[in-house]
Amino acid sequence: MRVLIVEDDAAIASFLSKGLKAEGYPSEVASTYADGLHQVRMNLLDFDLVLLDLMLPDGKGLNLLTAIKGANAGMPVILLTAMDRVGDKVAGLDAGASDYITKPFHFDELLARVRACVRSRDQHIATELTVGDVRLDLLAKTAWRGDRRISLSPRELSLLEIFLRNPEQVISRARLLSRVWDYDFDPGTNVVEVYVGYLRRKLNLPDLPRLIETVRGVGYRFIPLD
Repeated sequence: MRVLIVEDDAAIASFLSKGLKAEGYPSEVASTYADGLHQVRMNLLDFDLVLLDLMLPDGKGLNLLTAIKGANAGMPVILLTAMDRVGDKVAGLDAGASDYITKPFHFDELLARVRACVRSRDQHIATELTVGDVRLDLLAKTAWRGDRRISLSPRELSLLEIFLRNPEQVISRARLLSRVWDYDFDPGTNVVEVYVGYLRRKLNLPDLPRLIETVRGVGYRFIPLD
């Protein structure tokens, strides 16, 4: 699980990042509203949860929360702020935040709330994905195209899940590398191309239209049938 931390206080951001990493939650820090908005627009698929400070130097945290929910309504967001008035809490929760923690805070409590948010998210994730004529059973780890069962490796299943959750969206090679292999971007590896090729050959059956297209210089896109 990866966490996006939007926090302008460098000491707090470093504390959170190191603490989360020690608990097995790698993170990325955005120190301004502009940086956070860039992550939302370009890289939100890379994250599983957002820790968001409401008091940013160049913009309102609530506006960034709205942008996050617009990009991915199911993304858990924990507001982490010194704003402790009841009205502020109500506004944040009404805007879509999963939780609201005021500063100063105990790290153990924050971890417990992170775990609770992730559990809640997982309980609402569908166990079966269907896009066009492709179906993926996440519990049985099996896939079908139409009435044909397709045998996929664990990596191929992970790739297909990402494509089915984001139909018609261009997904970068770096994002796939991070999500499926948990690697940072490495221009020297072609593992993504190799496994997308495997998945294509299994999905793109001879008598059926192709589903995965290459967007040259950017990544890949899953094009479902109408």
